[in-house]
Amino acid sequence: MKRISLVLAACALATACSPQAEEPAVAAPEAAAAADAHGGMEGGMAAPAPGDSVATQGYKASMNTMMEAMPPFTGDADIDFMTQMRGHHVAAVSMARVELAQGKDAQARNLAQAVISAQEREITLIDAWLAQKGASATPAA
Repeated sequence: MKRISLVLAACALATACSPQAEEPAVAAPEAAAAADAHGGMEGGMAAPAPGDSVATQGYKASMNTMMEAMPPFTGDADIDFMTQMRGHHVAAVSMARVELAQGKDAQARNLAQAVISAQEREITLIDAWLAQKGASATPAA
């Protein structure tokens, strides 16, 4: 039962980190204002805000790094899934490390450690799969 809870929590984290399935091409002005009011998001990036805690700074940095490092889509469903998923996994590990450094709650810290272990294993699998396909998880320079 504990393992199921950890898996569900990891899935929730991955879902929270994923882009919306259908985003409008142009955001309505009220949507942009609402986004600014809820975390300073602009163009998918989490802007630093005065008074951000060390943890919030770390979480925002994790998300920004993920969004900046995402490789472009290739049109190949399998390659795109693997490369985009890898980026999400790297961000999840980064966020979990922030929790371990800043968090106090034992359950949250345990989940963070489980996320790191699971996501690092999956990153290794993804890297091996991509190498086998002659693909890369990083954009060409």
